[in-house]
Amino acid sequence: MPAIRHQINIAAPARAVWRALTTEEGLTSWWVDEARLVAEKGGRVVLKSEGDDGEMIEEVGMFHELRPTRKIEIKWDSTSPAPTKGTRVQFTVARDGDETRVAIVHSGPGVLDDEEERAALEKGWRQALRALRGSLED
Repeated sequence: MPAIRHQINIAAPARAVWRALTTEEGLTSWWVDEARLVAEKGGRVVLKSEGDDGEMIEEVGMFHELRPTRKIEIKWDSTSPAPTKGTRVQFTVARDGDETRVAIVHSGPGVLDDEEERAALEKGWRQALRALRGSLED
């Protein structure tokens, strides 16, 4: 199965990184315009962001796996209108010396099979992870 993989080190405690990944306030500080979620296994995740055309794009999913301060896996709904529909994104959080390493794996069919859309997602994840680091290191 195709996958996008990235990682970044952040000069912040693992708990701060975890909050940025699992709270509405945290997610809106670096990733999306709006977030509604229940941060527990099986909990619903609804993220909204403005698309290139100015229209809001809604991603709907659920927390497939949640291991506090270590691992998150979100399974995106296959009927969602977002380009990530039917995919999964996994965040792994670990201490790395004085920093916290965040690794992502975004996998699944469809959009990840299309070269142009995959390139756009790759770029989007690089930007998002830099924004995450910026929001926590300021």
